[in-house]
Amino acid sequence: MTEPTRIAYLTGEYPRATDTFIQREVAGLRRQGIEVRTCSIRRTGAEHLVGEEQVAEAAATFHVLEAAKSPRHLGRALLRALRQPGRLLRTMALARRTAPGGLRNGLWQVFYLVEALVLADAMAREGITHLHNHIAKASCTVAMLASELSGIPYSFTLHGPDIFFAPDHWRLDEKITRARFVACISEFCRAQAMLFSPRAQWDKLHIVHCGIDPARYDPAPRSGPPHLMFVGRLAAVKGIPVLFEALAQLKSTMPDLRVTLIGDGPERAGLERDAAEMGLREMVHFAGYKSQAEVAEALRDTDALVLPSFAEGVPVVLMEAMAAGRPVIATAVAGVRELVEDGVSGCLVHPGDPQSLAHAITVVLQDPERRARMGAAGRAKVESEFDIGKETDWLAQVFTAYAGHTARPGKRP
Repeated sequence: MTEPTRIAYLTGEYPRATDTFIQREVAGLRRQGIEVRTCSIRRTGAEHLVGEEQVAEAAATFHVLEAAKSPRHLGRALLRALRQPGRLLRTMALARRTAPGGLRNGLWQVFYLVEALVLADAMAREGITHLHNHIAKASCTVAMLASELSGIPYSFTLHGPDIFFAPDHWRLDEKITRARFVACISEFCRAQAMLFSPRAQWDKLHIVHCGIDPARYDPAPRSGPPHLMFVGRLAAVKGIPVLFEALAQLKSTMPDLRVTLIGDGPERAGLERDAAEMGLREMVHFAGYKSQAEVAEALRDTDALVLPSFAEGVPVVLMEAMAAGRPVIATAVAGVRELVEDGVSGCLVHPGDPQSLAHAITVVLQDPERRARMGAAGRAKVESEFDIGKETDWLAQVFTAYAGHTARPGKRP
């Protein structure tokens, strides 16, 4: 085999409105001539199917959990596994050895093993030659077990930051060791992978950026009252209460400021109450999930994007805003500094600091010339290092090199 003729792409939920970068990556690989079969542990909720692309991808995706609940699918998968009892016993031993302690965690590991049985059967029936996983937690456990059971090699894309809070629980060391290669989304991410893996594995840790198509975004200037935008899940990690505190400080000096929150999540109801109690009801608009096209359109009517997160990888939404020629105001966490240069393409602030966030918002919104310079610098950065076309070209090279058992590619192209 000289190239990966048919790859299975696995993640916990696909497609999701918050993970459009995976969709873009799949589409880019397909343009490279690599056949990609998308697989998802769970079926994505209807709220994530916000565009025609998502609807089409969801319809063509194999759903592991649904298949595992079918007696016909599960029975067929078990019969296939029993034909190679040695592999099945090794996979069961691996599942037991990598299970976190405790009865509940052990039960989850049984579920992952069952899902791996079903996935391995589906891959064998469809002639899959390689399995790639996004997000190195539960779905990657399934990928690791399915690879052991089927003999089909696997790789995964390592994002963070949440897995770095519990690398032992998710056995990141074992996953890296068993993977054919690991695509790390940033230098920071790769350094964490090096920390949690044997030194002999470091040369198979490659940096493959998440990316966007800059051509989809219009960097034209806008006019009108100041307008900020946030895009992301409405969850605790995003630090939106800190943004609200900063906005409360700005009410008197910027009374015409509007802020649009695009996204949804478990904290929405509480955040809506907070906004009302803090007198921000007229300033803040909760827009819900939007499609990629709708986000691109919304950025045209935005002066800057704000992301006050406590933890991040390298946020794709920052890439989208920068491609649209909009400066970004973000917290200096994890790999954000690899994308945003403070004072050049945006402003970086300390997480959890509403005063510095309010100051950065003021600096950006009150100086149109600075915004224009930052926007141009940001678009140039994205075009140079975070273009999805270039990144999928590189990822395709990595897949092909490992499939052909040639010399390992370098850290970056």
